[in-house]
Amino acid sequence: MLCRFLCHSLFMATKILIDSNIPFIKGVFEPYFDVDYISGAEITPQSVADADVMVIRTRTKCDASLLEGSRVGMIATATIGFDHIDTRYCSERGIAVQRAAGCNAYGVVQYVTAALVHHGITPGARVAVVGVGSVGGALAARLKEWGFEVMMVDPPRSIEEGPARFVSLKEAVAAADVVTLHVPLTLCGCHRTESMADDVLFGAMKRGALFINSSRGEVVVTESLKKALGSGQVKEAVIDVWEGEPAIDRELLSMAGIATPHIAGYSVQGKAAGTSMVVRAVAERYGITQLRQWWPDDVVTVDHSKTISWEQVCRQMPLYYDIAGDSMALKRAPESFESLRNRYRYREEFF
Repeated sequence: MLCRFLCHSLFMATKILIDSNIPFIKGVFEPYFDVDYISGAEITPQSVADADVMVIRTRTKCDASLLEGSRVGMIATATIGFDHIDTRYCSERGIAVQRAAGCNAYGVVQYVTAALVHHGITPGARVAVVGVGSVGGALAARLKEWGFEVMMVDPPRSIEEGPARFVSLKEAVAAADVVTLHVPLTLCGCHRTESMADDVLFGAMKRGALFINSSRGEVVVTESLKKALGSGQVKEAVIDVWEGEPAIDRELLSMAGIATPHIAGYSVQGKAAGTSMVVRAVAERYGITQLRQWWPDDVVTVDHSKTISWEQVCRQMPLYYDIAGDSMALKRAPESFESLRNRYRYREEFF
């Protein structure tokens, strides 16, 4: 009894700061910790000063300017990407970093598939999948299943696994009817992705191709894409992520065929998976057995191994996702980028 009391007291003395826009998480940690909720963009050095754990999204930039002098010992981000976290600084400070790798992969696959359906792209078309990690790998597998000709571009994997399954970026974009980006944002090194989609890349693309970016806004040079759209080098663009968001380029917004507010991965199941991963990570660190297998009670899982035909996808997509509606909402009110994102009604996955 005394041991249980002491453990409970220790937990309650531990403070967790949580982005208030993370779904399904309210009430989960309250029995165990002192919990505070703040919108991710409003988290300040003052609010993290006495926090032991931070549970965040991409809107919170975690670096020395935010964390110096705090007692934060763990950061768990409910996102695939982690370029918003200065991992070197965290490592030097002994701050554990946990991300939700692969959590929204199938949500993004559904988004890209909706874009293909919307633009009338059908099996047999050549699709260059640039970046073959959790998202790109899942997308490439589905596209092959449906009969698309898939060219996979991933220089790091090509070096590690051998070039047999991969093609070069230059070769892929020159031949592809669709180029879709699924790369992490890397700012330096031989595999730098920042500004990779520039005048050179767009100039090398097959004229009239469809360009999709649902990875990171900073991997595309906005001015280069606008120039390519204006000249017809790129016929249409589907843009979900933007340089400088939420202050997005209004001219690119008007030129893009589909423009959405960074919600490609915003499916019910993807959000549940992201939240589940960070909850389980915190539970593992603090030995909370009850939360080690946590999943939201009211979220149904989807069997992603189940076969579905392209005809079924086209028939069912309007029942599950209206990508044009999301685009229209942003085009009508670009100043509402952040609120459209934070108040988004998560869509259900169906394959």
